Amino acid sequence: MGYKKIEEVTDEFWENEVDELNKMFVEEFLQQQHLSDATLKQYESGLKIFAKWIHDYCIPKGKVKITDLKPRDALKYQNWLISKGLSPNAIKFKRSVVSSLCGYIEVYYSDDYKDFRNIFTKAIPNVAKTNVKEKQPLAMDEIETLSDQLYQSEEWQKLAYLWFTYITGCRREESRQLLKEITTYSKAVDKKGNEKKYYLTHPIRAKGRGKEGKVRKFKIDERAMQAIKKWIEYRSSQVEVDDCPYVFVSKTKDGYRQLSANTFNLWCQEFSEILGGRPVHPHLFRSSRATNAVLEDGADIKSVQKLLGHNSSQTTEIYVVRDDTDLDDELF
Repeated sequence: MGYKKIEEVTDEFWENEVDELNKMFVEEFLQQQHLSDATLKQYESGLKIFAKWIHDYCIPKGKVKITDLKPRDALKYQNWLISKGLSPNAIKFKRSVVSSLCGYIEVYYSDDYKDFRNIFTKAIPNVAKTNVKEKQPLAMDEIETLSDQLYQSEEWQKLAYLWFTYITGCRREESRQLLKEITTYSKAVDKKGNEKKYYLTHPIRAKGRGKEGKVRKFKIDERAMQAIKKWIEYRSSQVEVDDCPYVFVSKTKDGYRQLSANTFNLWCQEFSEILGGRPVHPHLFRSSRATNAVLEDGADIKSVQKLLGHNSSQTTEIYVVRDDTDLDDELF
């Protein structure tokens, strides 16, 4: 069964069909200020889908409140998500969102609904992961192959993305935030004024808790900087006024605008074709950077932890894909 998305709930349905109390719970929950805008958008989508499911499938139709639900309803909802062919990760997220909402109601509306409890109890098993693909980081020769092909094709923006994303090990949303002012920066210096071998970006909002997340400066090397400069120089020659501040952009009739994160996925599909069809996606560059740094360059795991912005080196270890066949050979 192929994975697919459930249709989004229309504004008209939300306003006119969803139970007023359920709507109030969801809208109030979404006003939390500690969630980032991107997270709120995902939560809103998941909770509206859940509210519509209550309207459509709980009896009496259109009249059931969230506070009327029991664990058996949680199991029914999860089974419904499974029947729609969603991926295990998508189901896990939608389950988590509903559980968070129920926890919110349980805590802040305990006086009004004393008997209500979170419907997603430990008795409701998480959906099992299926068809998990083995992670295959890109080796340096594959990175070089991509770079050479993009250079020959004069795909300057994709070349800049390749080297910036690989060198920094950053995520899609972090790449999107890169400003073209980076091309005016000088190399970083230490406390004694000695020049480093890398450049520091401006502050970029990275993944993390809270509205602002974790704000970091990323390190890039000379090769990434030259690729970015080449792209900025080329794109400026294509329009009369290049006033878009972002590095990665799409062209419109009025100039340039910041690129959508999904475009990076489309680029990676092209990268996959260049490499003979081997799987490539934006997050793979992060794992590739970690793996190559530790296994090929001999970098300390703590250094890679700092590069990737992890709070724990145990998280970093997850990104390092090791070949254990040599250890197996010793046993036999």
